[in-house]
Amino acid sequence: MLSFEEAKARLETAGQSHVLQFWAELCAEERGTILEEISQFQHEELLEHCRAAAAAASRQSSADGRLDERMEPVPPEFIGSVRKSDKETLQMWDDEGLLQISRGRVAVLLLAGGQGTRLGVSYPKGMYNVGLPSGKTLYQLQAERIQKVQELAKVKHGCKCTVPWYIMTSEFTLGPTENFFKDNEYFGLCPSNVVMFEQRMIPAVGFDGKIILEKKSKIAMAPDGNGGLYRALVDNKILEDMERRGVEYLHVYCVDNILVKLADPVFIGFCVNKGADCGAKVVDKAYPAEPVGVVCRVDGLYQVIEYSEIQPETSELQGPGGELLFSAGNICNHFFTRGFLKKVAEKFECQLKQHVAIKKVPFVDGEGNLVKPTKPNGIKMEKFVFDVFQFSKKFVAFEVLREEEFSPLKNADGAPLDTPTTARRSLLAQHYRWALAAGASFLDEQDKPILSKHSMAQNEDPPAICEISPLVSYFGEGLEHFLEQKKLKSPFLLDEKEAKNLVQTT
Repeated sequence: MLSFEEAKARLETAGQSHVLQFWAELCAEERGTILEEISQFQHEELLEHCRAAAAAASRQSSADGRLDERMEPVPPEFIGSVRKSDKETLQMWDDEGLLQISRGRVAVLLLAGGQGTRLGVSYPKGMYNVGLPSGKTLYQLQAERIQKVQELAKVKHGCKCTVPWYIMTSEFTLGPTENFFKDNEYFGLCPSNVVMFEQRMIPAVGFDGKIILEKKSKIAMAPDGNGGLYRALVDNKILEDMERRGVEYLHVYCVDNILVKLADPVFIGFCVNKGADCGAKVVDKAYPAEPVGVVCRVDGLYQVIEYSEIQPETSELQGPGGELLFSAGNICNHFFTRGFLKKVAEKFECQLKQHVAIKKVPFVDGEGNLVKPTKPNGIKMEKFVFDVFQFSKKFVAFEVLREEEFSPLKNADGAPLDTPTTARRSLLAQHYRWALAAGASFLDEQDKPILSKHSMAQNEDPPAICEISPLVSYFGEGLEHFLEQKKLKSPFLLDEKEAKNLVQTT
């Protein structure tokens, strides 16, 4: 850690000497806190960060030049699709994925640095319970899917295997996440196979290029975006850990998607079969102006273009069959080889674009008073995980069904989309469809038959409540053994205990 004199010199060189303006008022512990924060940054790095933030904010409103003329969709030969592929092809990819899992070559990597602020909670999103009959949180659902896919690979190939779970947290989420996993005994996973690490925090900067003080003894810091992954892999020696374990393929995803298929064998198998070093799951855009990024090529390089960067007339362009030309909606669900991640971390991380977020950042004024601004006053810089697509030598996209694989949790109930209610509805509707496909039917509380309904609108609750534990079925497979010709009373919870009971009564 730097001494006061060293910290002062570093800040003066970077034009940030105001950071220590309250030094005389701080106790020993507070002095240690702010010196530790300053020690994280070399003066050249600090100077460049503050300069770049102010410059980026000033030009944010001016476009880099229209992208529309330079955009082209992903070529068909580089797109796989659940909807358009036959059963034999899907099974081939599934077999390949399970083979790689059985050999210990697959890991999952969770991006979990964000808090649940928009959800109205102060704890990490993964700890959120959307109100399922089981009461399971997002973390528990994901942990159980890992256990089940390990079991599927073991059954198919006759060998015990492990899918390591890497979890990238932030200063805000690391402690609560660690405690939550310990309190819940890692949801049945081996603790040594759950590897948590922390992404960097970087200073928030005012429009004048000056670092913002959150307290007299603390710089206002924010995670460096999910694209901070690549620096964090190096800082925390995660790539070395992956190599030591024999991991070659990574499934990277965001914490808030309740339908995420961790280590999805079909996706893994497709990417491996195509020889890809980088891949992205996509969903068809629901409508031209849907606010999701689009996976496409710009000047021949793959990237994600934010919806706000595309002109309406471009969003509405159609292909020969009447489908949207730019329809590949990004859902932050990616495949990377370890070799590709290593190359990005070592060679290209410094080239990643810095995205600007203008925020209301609480601060202390020159008199030391805490101020909560009523309008944006600060700049937070962040990198995005998908900005590495441009460095791929063999990029592929994989189209999946939205109703089966994508239902994010972002907002508190009351918002129109992406709420606990919509996430819960998506999962229960999926499990209801699985039960019907397995040959089950449902009864109401008076034991009267409930009319089956095989398709529902996005905002429609299923006719019966049915939840199926991931420990029983990963993605709807094997349910005929338990549910065929069964009359199930709603609400119905199929966990491991209930599955045994159904087998015994067959």
